[in-house]
Amino acid sequence: MEIVHVPVMREEVIEALKIENSGVYVDATVGLGGHAEGIMQLAGQCTLIGIDRDDKAIEIAGRRLREYNSVHLVQDSFSNIGSVVKGLGFNKVNGILLDIGVSALHLKSEGRGFSFLRDEPLDMRMDKRQDMTAEAVVNKYPEKDLADIIWKFGEERFSRRIAKAIVYARKKAPIRSCGELAAIIERSVRRRGKIHPATRTFQALRIEVNRELEELPAAIEAGVELLDTGGRFCILSYHSLEDRIVKNAFRNLAREGRFNIITKKPLVPGRTERQSNPSSRSAKLRVGEKI
Repeated sequence: MEIVHVPVMREEVIEALKIENSGVYVDATVGLGGHAEGIMQLAGQCTLIGIDRDDKAIEIAGRRLREYNSVHLVQDSFSNIGSVVKGLGFNKVNGILLDIGVSALHLKSEGRGFSFLRDEPLDMRMDKRQDMTAEAVVNKYPEKDLADIIWKFGEERFSRRIAKAIVYARKKAPIRSCGELAAIIERSVRRRGKIHPATRTFQALRIEVNRELEELPAAIEAGVELLDTGGRFCILSYHSLEDRIVKNAFRNLAREGRFNIITKKPLVPGRTERQSNPSSRSAKLRVGEKI
């Protein structure tokens, strides 16, 4: 199945990065290569380093970027940006992009277990080499830990009710599929408007499985160390937990005199993009510059 990928705020990101042909740029969450392709189309002689923990994403991005000679793609976590870049022989870079969150590849690929709209095994691993899966979290975590995760990472006010329902159900038989889990949640929590009752819980499980909020501060610190003076750091986030981490990290760097915050308020997609690409609606872009 061909997966249609529309990079969020592509023009805004490329403008913010101040791309030059002589520069070295890192797309630390390269995904299917949409932003990376935009960078190379603008400055085909620059060097691009693409990182992603998903081997399938690296494969697809590689095909998309095959016409460019100065592209390096590495399967790894974005928090390891420092070791990846230095391992390729670069000590400084001119720009970094982080596009945080789940991608079209994860939501639309069969068998990945990210979506409650598909009845497939509970997985949610971005890197299939890791052992932890959503099935393990759902079936093995104590009720209190489940409730805490759903509350903290999903900002779900019915977290305790959902955790109780999960534990009750798994006593009868292990919960194996996305559809099964979504049905358990839907029976325990009444639908609120257009948002499916399982939305926040599935977000929380994905964040827990992939340690996303632990990775982000480490990636920001390592990225700032890599940036050359005047280099730009662009971060796209999609929910308040991520954006809060980015905002606070940028503020702390500015207080330390290491960083200029370019976007005093985050940039958001325009109306046309929100209408044509609904997945962009919650996006926020923050940009900083190394001093």
